[in-house]
This record gives sequence, C-alpha cells and structure tokens, in this order.
Amino acid sequence: MHFGFRKSLAFGCEKNWTRMEMEQIAMRVLDTEISGVKIIEPDVFGDCRGWFCETYNEARYREAGIDCSFVQDNESFSSKGVIRGLHWQAAEHAQAKLVRVVYGVVWDVAVDIRRGSPTFGKHVSVILSGANKRQFFIPRGFAHGFVVLENHTLFGYKCDNFYCPGSERGMRFNDPELGIKWPETGVSPNLSAKDSSLPLFAEIEPWKCE
Repeated sequence: MHFGFRKSLAFGCEKNWTRMEMEQIAMRVLDTEISGVKIIEPDVFGDCRGWFCETYNEARYREAGIDCSFVQDNESFSSKGVIRGLHWQAAEHAQAKLVRVVYGVVWDVAVDIRRGSPTFGKHVSVILSGANKRQFFIPRGFAHGFVVLENHTLFGYKCDNFYCPGSERGMRFNDPELGIKWPETGVSPNLSAKDSSLPLFAEIEPWKCE
C-alpha cells in the first residue's frame, strides 16, 4: 500500500485561527493495511505571515493509538538518491519510530518482520516531505528504510528506545522476495557499504515480541 500527498490548508490573511479551532482539527490519523502502522497528517494553520504546525503532542498521539514514550530524537541529512535501510534493532532494544521530513522529500517504507504476523513480509510506503508534513508511525517489529527524492533533505525521527549498536539489524533493500517497488530518482542509488552487504529477507531472524 502506498500513500502520497495531502494538500495543506491554504494560506491567507483573511483567516485568524483561534486556539479552539486549532485544537478541533489538530491532525488526522490514517490506519494502513498493516496493523499498527499509521500515517499522521498534522494540520497547518497559515496566514500571510507564514504557518504554524503542531508536530507532536503526547496526549493526542496516545488517544490516536500511538502509545509510546519517546526517548531519543535523531536527524539525517541526505542528497538525492541516498537509500538508508532496511534497518531495525533486535530483542529488548527494539524501537518504535515516528518519522517525518523537515525539508526535502523521501519515499519511506516499513516492512513487517514480526514472527507469526498475518502480514509478515508485507510493506507499507508513503511519501514524506517538508511540504505535506506527513508523519509515519512504525511500531516495533518492522524494518524501516527510505530513498531520498530531493537534494538537501532533512529527515527526523523519534524513537521509543535508545540506539544500541550491538542490536542493529538489517536486510537488503532490493531483495526481490520483498516485492518493494522503489521509485526511480534519476541518479544512481547511493548506499553505505554496510547497507549494500546486508542479508536477504530469507536469511534474517524474524522479530519476536518479548
């Protein structure tokens, strides 16, 4: 399943947003065909001065089913054609992620690697950009990756567990068994040596809920 672009609220000086109005339409949460994976569409309140957008509110997100205590924020800066993934952390170091793009554009994907899941090996993808301001919630038990579609892209994400180098895991982004149709970028894929040599899907140890 793939999700694309949603137009933000139009700018204009004729509208003065009240706090009550902003609280009533603060965001939309879209369920996907894979249980637990969600797409969040924060509303953007704009006028002739610019815009305002709430990017995270713990109480609202918990009400929407994103019941995580995020403990670490990360950013990556990439050029067009960079591919990062597919990554996850194992065992007690597993991480749920809430990802977004501050500026630029990525095509983002989550792959279900939960042992016994009815959607094991399936994936959901979404375009995230500084313009559409969408966010992608990826629960524990998923591999995550993205390809950068625009130069000077700043990617940010929240994690509910700390980074642990010894628990890093990954699999090949272009494994045919996964059936992921990565978009063309017009430039050669740019991967780290580590990501280029990751194992295939059939070779990984599926994630097991502790």
